[in-house]
Amino acid sequence: MTADRTAAVDAAIEAELRLLAPEVRSSPELLGQLLHPEFTEFGASGARWDRASIIKALTESTEAGARPLIASRMRGVRLADDVVHLTFDTDSNGRLAHRSSLWRRYEGEWLLWFHQGTPFSEEAAAEV
Repeated sequence: MTADRTAAVDAAIEAELRLLAPEVRSSPELLGQLLHPEFTEFGASGARWDRASIIKALTESTEAGARPLIASRMRGVRLADDVVHLTFDTDSNGRLAHRSSLWRRYEGEWLLWFHQGTPFSEEAAAEV
């Protein structure tokens, strides 16, 4: 494992931040360009998503001009040549979630392979 900022970690962070942008989340084409064909997510809602279902859900529910998710405390670790693990927190209109993403290099591009969101409260975070 490499804990420093490598080109791979930087590429995964850049892609993750693009993924959070409303213009990407509202476009099936742009969103699809960032998701691995075998993408899976365990959402903060408790739902399990695959690539097709998350593209449909996000693009149907994202309003034009919607406020972007606010990400904080993002850090990454290169687990292997073609795998980067990112962790960060998001705030979506007061809904807080710890996030974990695995990015894999696939056909020369960094694509989101797995994502998990876990809701948390500010009070619970302060206890740690």
